[in-house]
Amino acid sequence: MSQVVNNKGFRQSQAFLHTWSGLLLGWLLFAVFVAGTIAFYREGLNRWMRPELAKVEAPMQVLAGAQRFLDGKAPDAKSWFIPMPGGTSPGTQLFWQPEPKKGEPPRRRGRRNNQALIGADGEPTTARETRGGEFFYRFHFDLYYMPVFWARWLVGFAAMMMLVAILSGIVTHKKIFKDFFTLRRAKGQRSWLDGHNATAVLGLPFHLMITYTGLVTLMAMLMPWATVANYADDAKMFETLFPQAPEVERSGTRVPMVPLTTIVQDAERRMGAPAGYIDVAFPGDASSRVTISRSASSMLSARSPSLTYEGATGKLVWQSPAPGGASVTAGAMIGLHAGRFSGDGLRWIYFLCGVAGSVMVASGLVLWTVKRREKLPDPARPHFGFRLVERLNVATIAGFPLGVAAMFWANRLLPVAMQGRAEWEIHVLFLAWLASLVLALVRRPQIAWTILLGTTGVLLAALPFYNLLATNQGVFATLLRGDWLMTGIDLTILAFGIAFVATAARVGRYKPVARKSRRKMAAEPAAPMLEPAE
Repeated sequence: MSQVVNNKGFRQSQAFLHTWSGLLLGWLLFAVFVAGTIAFYREGLNRWMRPELAKVEAPMQVLAGAQRFLDGKAPDAKSWFIPMPGGTSPGTQLFWQPEPKKGEPPRRRGRRNNQALIGADGEPTTARETRGGEFFYRFHFDLYYMPVFWARWLVGFAAMMMLVAILSGIVTHKKIFKDFFTLRRAKGQRSWLDGHNATAVLGLPFHLMITYTGLVTLMAMLMPWATVANYADDAKMFETLFPQAPEVERSGTRVPMVPLTTIVQDAERRMGAPAGYIDVAFPGDASSRVTISRSASSMLSARSPSLTYEGATGKLVWQSPAPGGASVTAGAMIGLHAGRFSGDGLRWIYFLCGVAGSVMVASGLVLWTVKRREKLPDPARPHFGFRLVERLNVATIAGFPLGVAAMFWANRLLPVAMQGRAEWEIHVLFLAWLASLVLALVRRPQIAWTILLGTTGVLLAALPFYNLLATNQGVFATLLRGDWLMTGIDLTILAFGIAFVATAARVGRYKPVARKSRRKMAAEPAAPMLEPAE
């Protein structure tokens, strides 16, 4: 008997841990989960948010055009950096680092005056300034408007709380697999719990994997002691974990470079996989070096090997050594988290599991208020803490998707030549999110839920029709070109728009069952007991 009591007490303690570990950072986790889910298609969004650009059909043609452009624009640069174009990329966004003058600090790569976009035809082109899908990828671990260091610590702590919530949830729900096959509708708290259990169990392996590997990506920052104990300085650590070819000095003798297309073709033959990035040191010099990195989409590990060639002769001079077991393990976990290795089918599964995870977090936050409302002394007049959680739920769960929809519309409507356009797209997201918070604070939750969810749905559902009328990236045009990625993004946005509108309509029609408060029930006289009939 005592063993049963002990087991029950342990399970109840895990329920307490599950509840509060999920609630305290649940709003941040929801935003991180949604942004990370969108980021699975960041390359596609990079193209979708630049509708002026055509799909790349001939990557080598784009690469040859990039070399022609850099030969004319930055022949004496310290280095060139060229992402290898592909079918999911909007051409190639190349960078170069000018050779610093004496006494001048090195210039950072990626400033607006030392980067260019080469289109699908191999010629320099211009397109609207946007962060595209890269914003969602960075936001889900760097956040925004705050130092990256503190943002990553905050996200790391939230991920740890997520892992605790998942593990304690498994212990708490002893009938979790049975509950997965049970979904009771219009049953109040029971319906929310069924939905929470179903989305949790459906993607349980994914949720465990994505949370744990997310912590692994931040391991050097969260747990630096092993690194400090094994490496005397950062340079030695970087050299061991990320080996590179020996550095060379500029000779000062101009020698034409071998075509990069020739070097890339040889590297792809040797690696047995497509190239990902091309880094050229001292282009046009007799001592130039060309480093080709393997594409991350061709392997599980995020730490891709590389080959280095002489730029003047095209001769292979160095290849990265085989990594150690720890490096392979860390690279594989990071690769699992990012999902870059996945094909179309597996990427779609990643995305759907990410959606299930977002719904799991959202339903857990709502369930907290649903369960506790029935236990309040007066459900019609909840205390401040309850009202705060309830309104933060509205502002986050309904507000962040509204911000995403507003950002997509800002991408389409802001003037193309606007100064700081990319930053303003992001500002629009947070302004819409802030407006959602204000609405959640001043209106009743049911009204705020309905307005925010309905507005999000209308904005999302209207986007594909705007693309159809105002851009050359409408559904019919992309279907005729066989551009399934752009077609899929439009149809997915439309599906989510319909889902948000349907949810708003259901919330708007919902009429809670009136229950007497505990205080009123205590004040009422007890019903007289009936005497038994003789």
